[in-house]
Amino acid sequence: RDETFLSQKAAPATADDLATAQDLLDTLTAHKDGCVGMAANMIGEPKRVIAFVDEGLGSAITVMFNPQITAADGEYDACEGCLSLHGERHTPRFRRIEVDYTTRKGRARHATFTDWTAQIIQHEIDHCNGVLI
Repeated sequence: RDETFLSQKAAPATADDLATAQDLLDTLTAHKDGCVGMAANMIGEPKRVIAFVDEGLGSAITVMFNPQITAADGEYDACEGCLSLHGERHTPRFRRIEVDYTTRKGRARHATFTDWTAQIIQHEIDHCNGVLI
């Protein structure tokens, strides 16, 4: 919950950050009842790693290294909460996004996400960029 720490941009993730990715996956799994996404800086690791519940994969948890939004459309006003902050806040989001990222196995990927999953990913990428809602 340290807003000063969370407001710092995360460093690029490398293959050396696999343990961080596993810790993030384990933490999100343990809090899946009340949490749908997390960024590594939320567990004290300032690296560009996110994990989120992917509705497109039957609510499986997906982990991304160095995610970058490459396209977005359908802007709307979302009201979001965050584990790191109290209450909810309004923030602009997009209904459809395209993301370049690397898997935990080091494979480059490009994927399209929509609706709720897209919103979660945008929130977690904001964390990587030091942006708090």
